[in-house]
Amino acid sequence: QVQLVESGGGLVQAGDSLRLSCAASGRAFSGDRMGWFRQATGKEREFVASIGWNGGSTYYADSVKGRFTISRDNDKTTVYLQMNSLRPADTAVYYCAGRLGDAFFTSPRNVDYWGKGTLVTVSS
Repeated sequence: QVQLVESGGGLVQAGDSLRLSCAASGRAFSGDRMGWFRQATGKEREFVASIGWNGGSTYYADSVKGRFTISRDNDKTTVYLQMNSLRPADTAVYYCAGRLGDAFFTSPRNVDYWGKGTLVTVSS
């Protein structure tokens, strides 16, 4: 089993940037597709971005395309989410997620393992 620990969340102003990190431990995750979801208060968990096992395949939700960048460093067993031009609507708990075998996903139902999340708050 892979354990995921997110970090890097915090309180920022609109227009600022943040970089989230997701450190993986346990079973090797280098063959898995990894991603980020977010959940705002009172809303369902929604897909943000995902990345293939070798970093060559990325996919983004329309709401973050052009502002967020997902990346991974398999040697460091870490996945990143660079978030630029943040908006108040980006305020949420951000969760790191993984799916076995590099299978594509956008639904939370297809995630095999999760981190516990990190809170991002964007003030206007």
